[in-house]
Amino acid sequence: MELNFDSLKINLESEATRIADFIKNNVVHTFRKKGAVVAVSGGIDSSTTAALCVRALGKDHVYALLLPERDSSPESTRYGKMLVEHLGIPYEITEIEPILEAMGCYRYRDEAIKGVFPEYSPSCKSKIVLPEIADQGPSLNYYSIVIETPDGIQKSKRLPLRNYLQIVAATNMKQRTRKSLEYFHADRLNYVVAGTPNLLEYDQGFFVKLGDGAADIKPIAHLFKSQVYAMARHLGLPAELCNRKPTTDTYSLEQSQEEFYFRVSHEILDLVLLGVSKGLEAADISKSVGISPEKTERLMDDIRQKRTTTAPLHLQPLTLHSQSF
Repeated sequence: MELNFDSLKINLESEATRIADFIKNNVVHTFRKKGAVVAVSGGIDSSTTAALCVRALGKDHVYALLLPERDSSPESTRYGKMLVEHLGIPYEITEIEPILEAMGCYRYRDEAIKGVFPEYSPSCKSKIVLPEIADQGPSLNYYSIVIETPDGIQKSKRLPLRNYLQIVAATNMKQRTRKSLEYFHADRLNYVVAGTPNLLEYDQGFFVKLGDGAADIKPIAHLFKSQVYAMARHLGLPAELCNRKPTTDTYSLEQSQEEFYFRVSHEILDLVLLGVSKGLEAADISKSVGISPEKTERLMDDIRQKRTTTAPLHLQPLTLHSQSF
């Protein structure tokens, strides 16, 4: 199999119809519900999911939630409002900062950061980052904390495991709080919750268990990120939204998904993941993506490692059978 960017092209109209049928059949027949709740982040995945739900169920049966907090970019809310107004669906905006404050989200996070940078204060901004995939030499998966002081000075240090785990545990409260609100509205409306992960996120474990990983249906979990962008354009979503670069919108410092988790652009990773799934060798994949075979091999190893380490995120709760039966 020869890979190129055309390898990811699909019949968008046929696929949109197939996904819409999947949504409608499962909402109506499997779950016996009346519509779908979608948490809209202002990103391409939630926007495309919402648009496909409208296609399947009608705009009066899709309810959107915009759930910003202290570290959210105002741009994300602007894009989210652009999307729901374009689709003409009912929505509400709920600031979740008070909930997170009460749960200790920011306090636990700041405590862990101060363990690395004692001078850190809530007036600073922060994010955690992975190193880029190297062309040569070892390519290790370790996180660093980056802080920015109020006068714009940035500092970076490698995170000890204990501090890293506490920062992640604290920020995971954001996704779990949002999901709790999604299910509240789903319950009161007799709707399902529609999840928004694409194939890269689903395959590579880029989600929070019982947070953004929780849903009744996941309509685009089989689509590569490049295909989601193509689908959004096919569905006629606003060009400004379709051209927006993926962000995490989780930390107070601006952060791309590459530096937080994927380490390369989604255009490259889509093809490498496809190649890995097809059993291709690094030398064959590297020609398609235009990077060295050595870097391609490191990317392939990173994909396999993430599949292994995040496999428990996909597990259902484990139970024992009664010995009396």
